[in-house]
Amino acid sequence: MAGSKEIRTKIKSVENTRKITRAMEMVAASKMRKAQERMRAARPYAEKIRQVAAHLSRAHPEYKHPFIAKRETVKNVGMIVITSDKGLCGGLNTNILRLVVGRMREWEGQGKGIKVCPIGNKGFGFMTRVGADVKSHLTGMGDTPHIERLIGAVKVMLDAYIAGEVDAVHISYNRFINTMKQEPTVEQLLPLSSESFEATDGVIWDYIYEPEAKLVVDELMVRYVESLVYNAVTENQASEQSARMVAMKAASDNAKSVIGELKLIYNKARQAAITKEISEIVGGAAAV
Repeated sequence: MAGSKEIRTKIKSVENTRKITRAMEMVAASKMRKAQERMRAARPYAEKIRQVAAHLSRAHPEYKHPFIAKRETVKNVGMIVITSDKGLCGGLNTNILRLVVGRMREWEGQGKGIKVCPIGNKGFGFMTRVGADVKSHLTGMGDTPHIERLIGAVKVMLDAYIAGEVDAVHISYNRFINTMKQEPTVEQLLPLSSESFEATDGVIWDYIYEPEAKLVVDELMVRYVESLVYNAVTENQASEQSARMVAMKAASDNAKSVIGELKLIYNKARQAAITKEISEIVGGAAAV
């Protein structure tokens, strides 16, 4: 019965694991709803301020902010990489990091330098291992991101852009499509890309500023960057909780299948042991 005992131990172990995965699945489902609410609340503001900034990039204002002015040559590129702090969320982080590495190799092939700002423990650990030039980082965001914490790490990259250390800044994150699908995305954050303008109604607006153009545009550009970074983080967190819920459900289903197979093996081993004992008893009686 030693074999049967080992099988019983394995069954108990898998059952305990299934309890954990089911609990994590329910927790992820609860967090996913809250993350989706934050994401949907942030989307309209982010889209509107993106349109306003895009109009400014095509208009002829009295003052042009450095975030709007495009550089003739791009020698160095900054990349803000948004990942999760925790694992157990399927291939979410792997997909976005694979996309980022592919883009970085493409830039390196063009002779461009790359500076990285990872947001999230997984991205920070990966960039450290591959030897990337990490300008700043942020980990331990928790379930509720705050702009005050986010903009602190991103400001290092923005200051590098204004100082001319980098000529373009891109942001990468997982865009939430639905519970079953999350799309790895890389977008140009600075300078304002033409793709952002194409998302507007195609009409170029100009503005009248009060009190003056510099104060208004400077404040608007800061809000623009904050909103895009915050929106990307909320999208990534909604994607993270969705991916974790799906991954934990798959783990629970797999554990259930493994338990069924182990119980079948256990029953066969038990029946074989009983049959062996009966055969020994009958053989002994016949010998007597």
